[in-house]
Amino acid sequence: MHRFEEWFRARRITEVECMVADLTGIARGKILPAQKFLQGLDKQGLRLPESIFLQSVTGDFVESAITDWTEPDIILHPDIETLRMVPWYEEPTAQVICDPYTPKGKPFWMSSRVLLRRIVDLYRRKGWRPVVAPELEFYLIAKNLDPDLPLEVPIGRSGRPETGRQSYGIDAVNEFDPIFEDVYDFCEAQDIDIDTLIHESGAAQVEINFNHGDPLELADQAFLFKRTVRQAALRHDVYATFMAKPHQHEPGSAMHIHQSVEDVETGRNLFATKSGRDSKLFMYHVGGLQKYLGAAMPLLAPNVNSYRRLTPDMAAPINLHWGRENRTTGLRVPVSSPAARRIENRVPGADANPYLVIAASLACGYLGMIERTEPQPPVQGNAYEMNFDLPRYLPEALDALEGCAPLKRILGEDFVTLLLDVKRAELSAYHKVISAWEREHLLLNV
Repeated sequence: MHRFEEWFRARRITEVECMVADLTGIARGKILPAQKFLQGLDKQGLRLPESIFLQSVTGDFVESAITDWTEPDIILHPDIETLRMVPWYEEPTAQVICDPYTPKGKPFWMSSRVLLRRIVDLYRRKGWRPVVAPELEFYLIAKNLDPDLPLEVPIGRSGRPETGRQSYGIDAVNEFDPIFEDVYDFCEAQDIDIDTLIHESGAAQVEINFNHGDPLELADQAFLFKRTVRQAALRHDVYATFMAKPHQHEPGSAMHIHQSVEDVETGRNLFATKSGRDSKLFMYHVGGLQKYLGAAMPLLAPNVNSYRRLTPDMAAPINLHWGRENRTTGLRVPVSSPAARRIENRVPGADANPYLVIAASLACGYLGMIERTEPQPPVQGNAYEMNFDLPRYLPEALDALEGCAPLKRILGEDFVTLLLDVKRAELSAYHKVISAWEREHLLLNV
């Protein structure tokens, strides 16, 4: 409590946002006066109903046989390492990410952050330390007040919308310099350690890379970053979206995850031998990703729209082949020194919960390492010309996860049941909606 109190006093904090990520990755929680927050630390006063983890992306509460419909409270334990200023408010406001616990003091199993912490602990028990670096893509779009209308590219400093693809275009990024200046300022104020910014291949599509580090810290940063970009864009009357496929004729947005494993005692990268060759653990890790990522798709591509991104020749993978410096594969191994040997998982979408993406990717690699799963040979050519072996639609992905016993064990049977219940409820809600395509092509023709 004293560390929080001193931090608040030094910055004259008046309010505190206590946040948890729900299954979708939406920030939920409560806003309290600073003094009430401090009083709640010692009295288990920071509480929320556990049903927040039963909310779908629409905000509806989902029925599940494994939950308690009396809606008992969970206790929020603020993680002081995540304590930050909220830089877009005029009033001095703090934000802190919380871990939910049961009243008996056990980590609450529905939390995606708790799940990621548990997967990382599996590595540490083996003497391994996983290291990750996310790459997050997103679009800037003109404000869209009617969800029935297609999205439009926003107007930049030139006064004209971007019409062509400008991969790595410096001037194209500069069109929105005022937004990105706010993004960098907001990130610096929150200790979000972003690395590079590039223009991606879509119109007004941007990618931000994070530096390599601890999985939980990087998931926290990605979680905060999504909110930060949306707030920065709104300051300039623009939307920022992490939707996987917002435009019909443009590439989708991904959340690529670079991952490697170090020895806890020595810090040596276990993916390379002393002579610099690929190690056995590296190969097993790749094998695990190939074997299990297909079943993990509800965590990597959690929405109906997610599967529109996974299209051949649209800068997104369609299978789980691996290759060296091959961006057509689902698993890319960049050319690197032995100390930087890593795998880039190119399958996840930007719309996914960062905690679940990193947890699932590490869980699949871990299973490969303990099961000694040999990978297929690396692909030399164009993997888009090979079979489409990822799930094509959300229902197929949900069935694949439900039928994968090893992945369910490592993620937790109850957690998987909860996730499936929420996603099937979202799918049911989606099927009730009549789309513009149906009105256009069926209304007067059938």
